[in-house]
Amino acid sequence: MSVSEMFAALQGALGQDQDIREEIRKVVQALEQTAREILTLLQGVHQGPGFQHIPKKCQKAREHFGTVRTQMESLKTKFPADQYYRFHEHWRFVLQRLVFLAAFVVYLESETLVTREAVAEILGIEADRERGFHLDIEDYLSGILTLASELARLAVNSVTAGDYSRPLRISTFINELDSGFRLLNLKNDSLRKRYDGLKYDVKKIEEVVYDLSIRGLNKEATIGGGGEK
Repeated sequence: MSVSEMFAALQGALGQDQDIREEIRKVVQALEQTAREILTLLQGVHQGPGFQHIPKKCQKAREHFGTVRTQMESLKTKFPADQYYRFHEHWRFVLQRLVFLAAFVVYLESETLVTREAVAEILGIEADRERGFHLDIEDYLSGILTLASELARLAVNSVTAGDYSRPLRISTFINELDSGFRLLNLKNDSLRKRYDGLKYDVKKIEEVVYDLSIRGLNKEATIGGGGEK
């Protein structure tokens, strides 16, 4: 084979690779748009009247996740099944965002931490790497850390809306989450930096709870029976 023939073959391989990446990019853009729609919907819970419509917003968000599952099915067909990590960078960010959104919906519904398996089911992908397109553990953890920041914001806005029990429940949840992350030996630099931000979320929520305490509103919240979810 001549040098020209060798490079012609290489160009053919590069062209195929570029075609795959372009197809992936199109689906990822659609996923990003759906994620923005879900986020816009859920952001309404931070407004005063939004607390009264949490169940309705969660139901609507789950309908959007139906679109996510369809888009994920399309994404799975755009690259060879054994090359997940070769193209992983293309959908890593949006997948982490979708993990956060799924976790936020589950928290609003039940005030519990969603499992990786449950998130995978919501998104229409696998939890186990061996079964194909899956939810990487680090992507799951990154999404959960974003949830912590969102709940810190929700704790502050809860007080503004006159819901004094919710910050107490959020504080308990975030402290349990922090304890869980402390059990992990994180090697990923990006994930480690994200985790370092969790202590600021914990501190922010503790300040909210302390403020409620010195104003005597935490007792009112306890008497009130825990508030609405």
